[in-house]
Amino acid sequence: MPTCVPTHTADPNRPERAHPPHSPPHSPPPDRPRRLRIAGADLSAAVAVFLIALPLSLGIALATGAPLQAGLVAAAVGGIVAGRIGGCPLQVSGPAAGLTVVTADLIQQYGWRTTCAITVLAGLAQIGLGCLRVARGALAVSPAIVHGMLAGIGVTIAVAQVHIVLGGTPQSSVPDNLRALPAQLANVDPAAVAVSVLTLTLLLLWPKLPGRAGRLLRTVPAALVAVAGATATAAAAGLVLAEVDLPSWRSHALAGLPEGPVLGLVAAVLTTTLVCSVQSLLGAVAVDKLVARRPGSGHVPRSDLDRELLGQGAANIASGCLGGLPVAGVAVRSSANVRAGAVSRNSTMLHGALVVVAALLMVPVLELIPLASLAALVMAVGIQMVSLHHIRTVTRHREALVYAATAVGVVFAGVLEGVALGIAVAVGVALHRLTHTRITHEVKEEVHHVDVRGQLTFLAVPRLSRALHLVPQGATGVVALDGSFMDHAAYEALQDWQNTHTARGGAVEITGRRPGAGVRLAEPEALISSPTTGGTDGTGVPSGAGCRCRPWTAWRNHQCELPLSAPDDDRSDHDNRVTGGPSTTSSTHETGDAAGRKDGHYGRPSRPGTGDGPSDTDTDTGMDTDTGTGTGTGTGSASPAGSVSGAGGPKASRTGTDLVRGLSTFQRSTAPLVRGELARLAREGQRPTQLFLTCADSRLVTSMITSSGPGDLFVVRNVGNLVPPPGEESGDDSVAAALEYAVEVLAVRSITVCGHSGCGAMQALLDPRPDGTPSARTPLERWLRHGLPSLKRVRDGSGPGVRLAGRAPADTAEQLCLTNVVQQLEHLRAHASVARALEDGLLTLHGLYFHVGEAQAYLLIETAAERVFDRVRAEDLAL
Repeated sequence: MPTCVPTHTADPNRPERAHPPHSPPHSPPPDRPRRLRIAGADLSAAVAVFLIALPLSLGIALATGAPLQAGLVAAAVGGIVAGRIGGCPLQVSGPAAGLTVVTADLIQQYGWRTTCAITVLAGLAQIGLGCLRVARGALAVSPAIVHGMLAGIGVTIAVAQVHIVLGGTPQSSVPDNLRALPAQLANVDPAAVAVSVLTLTLLLLWPKLPGRAGRLLRTVPAALVAVAGATATAAAAGLVLAEVDLPSWRSHALAGLPEGPVLGLVAAVLTTTLVCSVQSLLGAVAVDKLVARRPGSGHVPRSDLDRELLGQGAANIASGCLGGLPVAGVAVRSSANVRAGAVSRNSTMLHGALVVVAALLMVPVLELIPLASLAALVMAVGIQMVSLHHIRTVTRHREALVYAATAVGVVFAGVLEGVALGIAVAVGVALHRLTHTRITHEVKEEVHHVDVRGQLTFLAVPRLSRALHLVPQGATGVVALDGSFMDHAAYEALQDWQNTHTARGGAVEITGRRPGAGVRLAEPEALISSPTTGGTDGTGVPSGAGCRCRPWTAWRNHQCELPLSAPDDDRSDHDNRVTGGPSTTSSTHETGDAAGRKDGHYGRPSRPGTGDGPSDTDTDTGMDTDTGTGTGTGTGSASPAGSVSGAGGPKASRTGTDLVRGLSTFQRSTAPLVRGELARLAREGQRPTQLFLTCADSRLVTSMITSSGPGDLFVVRNVGNLVPPPGEESGDDSVAAALEYAVEVLAVRSITVCGHSGCGAMQALLDPRPDGTPSARTPLERWLRHGLPSLKRVRDGSGPGVRLAGRAPADTAEQLCLTNVVQQLEHLRAHASVARALEDGLLTLHGLYFHVGEAQAYLLIETAAERVFDRVRAEDLAL
């Protein structure tokens, strides 16, 4: 099977193509008409979405009180019009459960024909918003408000459908439905309850069918199985139930002129526009995330939200004019479309065409469906809209009050009123957080700690001053700022106090998350460091405020270092402040290449005079393998201070300083940002989706070249990125154990073998031995024996060729690096756990080559004839 998804975009080293990247290479002859080509994946996805949309469209129409044909009209128009014009190719639009309450209120208050007119006006409003390009602004609405609105709508739907499930008729509002529920329970229709229970049972159990047969059956949508099963059972048992009634299309009601108070109609249009737009835009963003996680999705473009508004507006105009329900992006159908493998908007449009065919030709079949079965289906959808995941998310972000206020407002007052209430509560919570600051003072081991939690504004200055004046004269004080904002008044108050306190013999340390905080003010004239002035951290080294270095800057290249030309006593003082003892800097500064220094090539001395070994280390991406930098600072050393570099004398080394500085910077700047995520990972355990096997070379910073974070990659590193074959004599079980743990315990979905340029292990394999045979005298040489199959493959030319796209390998060493990746993938397939996962379709293998000097990654594409490493380009990705 292929080890990675092929990339087919333009290469700078290749000639330009004269056709668009996704069109045929040549236009058809003018005398031959162009044919519509629909991918097989789009066709199967369209059928899957159609089977879900058909019962749901009828159920939502039933829940709103609209003619049942209106649901089919909205599903067809949403698929064809929004699918063709919209900006999210894989989002499926149609009648949405989130619009049920809004539409039901409009029908009850204005009637069906006016509701259709309101839908048309809402579509025009959406087109206007799309032309103004304000789609991104809609995403500024707090997710807590959106989730609360959907939860309130879900509760309203579920409570209303309970009456139909019990064989009765729902009331107009949640309070009325709750008051009528006892009487309905006393007058239950057993047949309706039986059909509803059967529908819910099938809906719940169908996705959980076990075994291989269950996996095959689960390809049929659960909603279709539930409704079809309930319908067949009711017909076989001869149950007398209310069924779907689809009047003739000749009597179908279309839109009429709006009738009613102007202000009421304006409010109705605004409500419909708001709910349709927000749900569609959030759905488009969610679809982008689903597509990005799907393998092989690089050719699916990212959503154009403004165009999506235009498409939704056009669909609502068409649906309203044709007598259909309001249209919006639907999460259930969109996720099913993505999971079914759709690759273009053809799947959405074809699903709409299938709905048209069903509405015209399947009327006798549709009229056999019991209303109780549709009500049970819609009730389940409403219950699912109250998402426990959303509740946990808003609670973790301290927005549970906003969520609850919105949901309660929607349930008891209406959608527009509930959203307005949620916005008001969100603004109130934001103002409370801005103005409410918690300031505490406590003494620990004779050190006075003043903790400031929240934003430090002028409103908190009196309380801050009281807490600061609790620190006695001459004592040591630590002020911890846990907030992201400090205004001028608070800054002045803190600065005046620290100046006064330090002038009287006290010591002050200010730490926190504020940019420029985390400084030690040990002298009276010292000021709080700002992003432009810099400062020193608790160890006395320059703080990150004035440092121009990036997180991936190698230790030896930090711009916050003291210059080499600094007097020796200054450097000694600097080192004394850092280490708390005498300077460890040697008075002898070596230049050029250290004696006996070894670079990234195992066993090969670097070229003399360069100071940095091979040329591709000059554009290093962050770390170096040097045991001494040859720069005189010693900051690149990987050995303790005072160690011996290479083969010779002592070198200037401040490795302890580098490590302390790195830890200090992490604790001050990075730890507050990642603490929440790491705490979650600590609670939930690791769940990586990728096993990344690469070389131990320190120039390969895996998290940087893959843009990954904590919990994403399960990383195995060794010399030469080797995978010993199973059963190999004197093999290394650590790699096999990591493979078994990753595949069988962590259930990773992908394994990547990453080689790189300038690999010392590959160069060591190429180095001739005095006797012409490989030796195994040392642990390193015994380990490198696992790379001999790669070497044999290069020398014999056996197997398909391995090359880089656009150019030939620079030399034999690079050819061996490329071939070694392919060879280790073959070793991977020989391991039992990997072979089983590949056979079950649960795992994919990827090959990767990283050129250090170019900072360029190449993905492996496997064909029957050759193996090609091609570039990864931005246009291949749904960014």
